[in-house]
Amino acid sequence: MLVLLLSAGLALVHVAAGGLRFLAVVPRSRWLSVAGGISVAYVFAHLLPQVAAGQDTLREAGLAEVVIGEGHVWLLALLGLVVFYGLERAAQVSRDEGGEAGDRTEPGVFWLHMASYGLYNVLVGYLLGEGEGGTATGLVLFWVAMALHFFVNDSGLRQHHKGRYDRVGRWLLAAAVVVGAAVGSVARIHPAVIAGLVSFLAGGIVLNVLKEELPEERASRFWPFALGAVGYAALLAVA
Repeated sequence: MLVLLLSAGLALVHVAAGGLRFLAVVPRSRWLSVAGGISVAYVFAHLLPQVAAGQDTLREAGLAEVVIGEGHVWLLALLGLVVFYGLERAAQVSRDEGGEAGDRTEPGVFWLHMASYGLYNVLVGYLLGEGEGGTATGLVLFWVAMALHFFVNDSGLRQHHKGRYDRVGRWLLAAAVVVGAAVGSVARIHPAVIAGLVSFLAGGIVLNVLKEELPEERASRFWPFALGAVGYAALLAVA
C-alpha cells in the first residue's frame, strides 16, 4: 500500500507540476534550486555508494569481464551522463532551428525524449517498488529526492516541448513511474542488472540537475542549491 501511494505521488508530480507557475520564472525559482541540490545530494550520499557496491556485485556474478577494466559501473554512470547530455543538446538544437515562432522541439525529438525519460521513470518506479533504501525511512527519503528531482525534470521538459508536453508527455511519464513500481512490487531483476541500471541513473540525475542549474540564462540561485544539497546529505547521514 505504501509503495502504491508513493508511486501515485511521483506520478502526480508530472501531472500537477505545470500548474505551479511560480516555478517557471527568471531568475530561477529558489525551490527548484533546492530540489536540484537535494537530488544531487541523494546521488552522492546514497546512489554512488550503491554504485561502488555494485562493482562487487557484478564481479561476484561473473560479469566483470563484460566491460574492459575494473571501473565498469562507473563507466555506466558516465554513459548515463553522456546520454542525457546528448538528449539535451538534441532538444536545444531542434528548438534553435525552429526559430522564434516555434521555440519548441520537433516531433521526432519530443518522442525520443519521451522514450528516454519514460525508461528513466520506469527505473525510478522499479526501485521504489523493490523497496529502495531497505527500510520505510529509506524508502521515504528516496521518494522525497526523486519527487523533487521530477519537478526539476518536468520544468526542463516543459520548456523544451511546450504544449505537446502538457497534452501528452506528462501523462506518459506519470504512467511510466506507476508501471515501474508495479513491476518492482511483483518481480525481481538480477542484482547485477540493477547495479548497472542504478549507475546509469546516477549519471543521468547529475546531468539533468546541472543542465538546469548551470546555464547563465537560468539565473540560478547558488545558496538554495547548496542548502538543499548539504541539508539532505546531513539527513541521509543520520537516517
